[in-house]
Amino acid sequence: MDLQHHHIELFAQTFALCGLRAGDSAAVLSEAATRPELPQLAMLGLQRLGLRPFQLVMPGQPVQGVLPLRSTGASLALTGMPAAVAALAGCSFVADCTVEGLMHAAELPQILVGGARVLYVSHEHPETLERCAPQAEDEAPVRDAMRRLKSAREMTVSSAAGTALTIGLTGARVGGVWGFTTRPGTLSHWPGGLVLAFPAAGAVHGTLVLDQGDVNLGFKRYLESPVRLRIADDRVVAIDGDGLDAELMRSHYAAWDAVDGGASRAVSHIGWGLNRRARWEAMAYHDKVDCNGTELRAFAGNFLYSTGANEAAGRHTPGHFDLPMRGCTVALDGVTVVRDGVLA
Repeated sequence: MDLQHHHIELFAQTFALCGLRAGDSAAVLSEAATRPELPQLAMLGLQRLGLRPFQLVMPGQPVQGVLPLRSTGASLALTGMPAAVAALAGCSFVADCTVEGLMHAAELPQILVGGARVLYVSHEHPETLERCAPQAEDEAPVRDAMRRLKSAREMTVSSAAGTALTIGLTGARVGGVWGFTTRPGTLSHWPGGLVLAFPAAGAVHGTLVLDQGDVNLGFKRYLESPVRLRIADDRVVAIDGDGLDAELMRSHYAAWDAVDGGASRAVSHIGWGLNRRARWEAMAYHDKVDCNGTELRAFAGNFLYSTGANEAAGRHTPGHFDLPMRGCTVALDGVTVVRDGVLA
């Protein structure tokens, strides 16, 4: 492992955007499977700002069942560890360097309730974090997109490949991420630059066509053949396609059906990317172990459709797919916000 001096400065600059000052209490959370340079860079970056951080390294957890848990945003590192949760809850800031991140972890509310700010440093090669380093001006466009999404009643999504999707937004839970957070009791992730909504139950209907070059982040795979998902009452009810990509999805969903009764087929969240520094082809730069795919959720103009847990709809499951798509047109109450995969 070769720590780069400019990466230490990168982490310090990113943490400074979170409003950290000398004297703030800070922790770096990692686990046995974490890339070792990430928590070290986090510790050094916090020290560069004049803080005295401490580090929690959690042991690995046994495999849960027969299905891999990938792209969940729900790290199990703190499961059954109340003392570790209490230590994090007492901090002003937590640099989350777990593999999956705490975004949907059961312990996150306990950490935030005391006023801690949490920044998930996505489990990426540092080169990715450097290219997608957050900037202060990233906040405004995400907040604007959040306002648009909160005020809309309906989202429609279409594409030349055949996507024709209608999503009701009444009762949806809306969020946005710009790569840093200054507000106590909140979480953000780096890379950032996306807006999303968790629709209420029964809000999603239509057809979603994943075309060649779209991404299944659960498999960390670019699709090589089209996959047509028919969606009724929020759930993927049919997966059509002749290639390997369709067969992989059918097999994986069928396995989850026996575990969660089909909850992993239902919509988790939908939204679009706003990060103009993020690259669609980034997953081709590194081996799978060096890429978590957060950049692909955020690249500008992508439509992100995800299935799995959705608290707004009362659904809970560890099964999850993030599906960033290119070339889509996204409209809110008839007003286009993304046209053919380009921000409008």
